[in-house]
This record gives sequence, structure tokens and C-alpha cells, in this order.
Amino acid sequence: MKKIYYVAIILFISSLTACKKDNKNNNNNNNNNNGTPKPTTLDLIKDSVYLYAKEDYLWFDALPSYDAFSPRSFKDPSDLNALQSELDALSQFAINPSTGNPYEYSDYNPGTAKYSFIDDGTESAALNGIKGDFGLDVQYNLVNDLRVEYTYAGSPAGMAGITRGDEIMSINGSTNISYDGPGYGTGTSANLNYVSNAIYNSKNIVLKMQRPDLTTYTANLSVATYTVNPILKDSVYDLGAGHKVGYIVFNSFTSEANAKPKLTAAFSKFASQGVTDLVVDLRYNGGGYVSTAEDLDNLIVPAAKNGTLMYNTFYNSNLVNGTDPLLGKQWRRDPSGGPDYNYGQFDYTVASNAVNFSKQGTLNVGRVFFIITGQTASASELTINNLRPEMDVQFVGEQSYGKPVGFFDLDINKYIMYTPEFSVQNSANQGGYYAGFTPGSTGYPGVKDQDDLTKNFGDPSEGLLGDIFAYITTGSYAVRSHAIQSVNPGGNMFSLAASRTKSILLNNKHQFTGMVFNKKLKLKKR
Repeated sequence: MKKIYYVAIILFISSLTACKKDNKNNNNNNNNNNGTPKPTTLDLIKDSVYLYAKEDYLWFDALPSYDAFSPRSFKDPSDLNALQSELDALSQFAINPSTGNPYEYSDYNPGTAKYSFIDDGTESAALNGIKGDFGLDVQYNLVNDLRVEYTYAGSPAGMAGITRGDEIMSINGSTNISYDGPGYGTGTSANLNYVSNAIYNSKNIVLKMQRPDLTTYTANLSVATYTVNPILKDSVYDLGAGHKVGYIVFNSFTSEANAKPKLTAAFSKFASQGVTDLVVDLRYNGGGYVSTAEDLDNLIVPAAKNGTLMYNTFYNSNLVNGTDPLLGKQWRRDPSGGPDYNYGQFDYTVASNAVNFSKQGTLNVGRVFFIITGQTASASELTINNLRPEMDVQFVGEQSYGKPVGFFDLDINKYIMYTPEFSVQNSANQGGYYAGFTPGSTGYPGVKDQDDLTKNFGDPSEGLLGDIFAYITTGSYAVRSHAIQSVNPGGNMFSLAASRTKSILLNNKHQFTGMVFNKKLKLKKR
């Protein structure tokens, strides 16, 4: 036991050193006095990744010892990839007894982490409303039909007039962009990789586009920095017979400074126009900040629920018992403008972290429809789950991602480590939705239907919104026939399952999926 104790002390000191040193010493091959090579800065960062996980990871007790795991053994020409490979490996030890697979098992890329990742700062910037890309996401509607999911106003794609529903006919002059990914025929995924790299990993691109009215145009795009407006659409529809529907497409839980004023304005409009039914479209929302999820819940929840429990948060025993020397050294700025603080000051018990509803605005509806797909994740699912015991919550669309856990950012040298540190449950103790929400199944009333990429947001004839309008006016959902067609070798239709697979394979290479705790916790009692 003493040997293990002293090794832990040495590694702890090394990890703190890794957090301070500059990466310029990565290739330092000088020897220690005993002739052994000195660890590089990258070696120390790898140690830190392991040590933070061993201390703070939600399932820390499933991780092997340092010697058995050997953090420094993970190699790659890219430092970022080497660190991600290490985190992928760490994520596979904790097994979910209900499935026999790791809690972080990825259906679409087994062996990699479903939740944990290393960030070089790109995703953290996006969460604060700043992105630097083309400003669009894409998805296959049919095997030979690549469509735009959405664009951000003010982005290069938005400025070029590209909108949801536009079809991509060629990329940089190539028409070899039909779907050839896993699960379809015997494709080698050359086309899929080409599309993904061109859209998400290049600086310039030329797109030949076709609008739904069959007119064509060419868009020449260059990557640029822009501020994200997470609300892609907000409208009010009068369906007659006393039904006024408020519809909002909320695409990312960015920081409160970015999102809250926009959400408040949209819901004020809904209230002033007498909205009776609410539709919240989260179909591509991979999550973001917990505080913004709470803001959205407080705008939606009925006024009668004010002051009642919204949700509980559960941390691991290390954090609850204060055995967290590494995390205790992580300093943060007070988001309210007060003095800086460190995580070692805080109380991680369930009782101290209970969150109650604090009703905001005057919109008071008893029913809310959530549009979801396989890209609806984390903070989006938290928002939905919090409201399930409080009002009539209807689920429309495809099975969601499944992430009932969240994290806070851990700074390690120039990198940021995101790995689950807590799980959540609503006031009815509902949580553990690792398989996601399946519309129309037990506990998730609504209807399962396929995402309709041929129409823009807010078009009443768009499939999922049309399903909801039919329910509001007739009391039953109207599912379009193409949603039950399937993929056959040589065919050109996707089933619901294939649609979810192709979407995640294409989009999870770049899309943030997470629930980030960004509030000041309660201080420990002295």
C-alpha cells in the first residue's frame, strides 16, 4: 500500500506540473539523474487526463490502476488524437448492468467514448456563442439526396442565402457525394468521408445547390468567425378553434449572456399573442450550458409549479466526501462578478444541489411538444426530462441521443477535458435514459416519425411540425407514409434506424454533445 501511495503522490505532483508547463517542451529528451528519460509535457498531460478521471469521473471506481492502464502508452502523430484515444480507452471500463455494454458505449463507433472528449478550445468558444466555420450542417435525406439541415444567420452559409431544405448537387465540382456509409450496401464510405471532410474540415468550399423550387445556384464559402443566434425560428400559428401555436427552433444551449435575452423575447411574443400550445424544436440541439436549460424550463413550466423541485444532481463519492485534491486546485471566475473561486470550496451533496423551478415570463401552457432526433442530446434531454412530471410533454420525431450525465470543463495545459462528473434526475426520480427518449413508447407519449429535410423550419407541411398540427386540431397524429420505408441494397430510401445512424455518423464528427455545468455551486459549511 505504501508503494502505491507514494506513486500517487508523484503522479499528483506531475499532473499539477502538466497543468502549468507550456507545450514547447514536448520533444524534451533530457534524462533524469538516474539515466531514465524525463517525461515530456505531453506525457504529463496524459498522466493528468488519467488522474482527473480517476478522481472526478462519475464511474471512477471502475478504472484500473495507473500502472495497469499506462496513460503514456497512447501514441498518435496528433497530440489531440493521442489524448482522445486515452480518454476513449478510459471510457470503456464502467459497464451499464442493464445493457452489458459500457455506459459510454457508442452504437456507431464502438470502442470510442460516447460522452467524453478532449477539446482544443473550439467547442468551448462555440458554447459562448462564437463559431468559426461555414455555418451549416448537412444530412442525407435519401441515398442520392444530401440536404442542408440548417444554417446560422450571419454565418458564411447564411450570408450566401443557403437555407434548410436546399439540396447539395456537388461539392468542389464533385458529384460523388451519394451515401455509401456503414450499413448500406457494400460502400467503402469514400463519399461520406469526402463530404464530411469538405463540410467540416476545410477552409474553403464551392457548393452547387438546388432549392426546393428546383432553381439552382452556386455558393463559394470561406470559413469565418460569427456570433451564433441559437434561435433559428420563432413563429405563432393560428389553427382556429382557439388553438394558437408558438413554435421555436432552439439549436444550442449557448451561454446565458448569448441565449437568455433571445429566449425571453421569443416567449414574451408567445405570451402577448395568446399562445395556447407550445412546440419546442430541439431536433439538432446537442446540448450546452445547464444554466440555459434551466432558463428554458422556467419559461415553459406552468406558473403553479413555481418553487417546486426541478431536478437533482448526483456526483461521485470523491467529490461528495471532499477527496478531490486535483479538482480542488481548479480555479474559475465567478459568473456573477464576485471573487474567483475553486471547486474545492463547494458542496457536492444532493441536498445542496437541488434546483427548483423559478417561473419566468407570463406564458402559461399545460402542454408542450418537443421535436427530437438522434442529435437531440444532453442539455436538450435535461430540459425535456425536467418537465415530464410537471405538465403534458409530447415527444415527436426520432429516438434521442441518450445522455443523462453532464460535466464541467477541466483545464489541462492548453486542452480542456470533458468527461461525465454527474448524473441528473427529475422530481419524479426519472433519469438514466442512456438509450434516449423514443417517441410513442412507454413513458414518452407522442409519435415516432422521420425528420423531414425537404422543408424549411416552420413550414406547416414539414413532416414533424405537420404531425403536431394534426394532433392539436384532430386529437391524433398523422404520420407520413415514407417514414416506414426501408433501406435495401440498390434502393434509395432510409428507414428510421438508418436515418439516425447516417445522421450521427456524419454530424458527430464535429457537433458538440454535452451538458456543461457552468454555475457557482453552494459553498461547503464551515
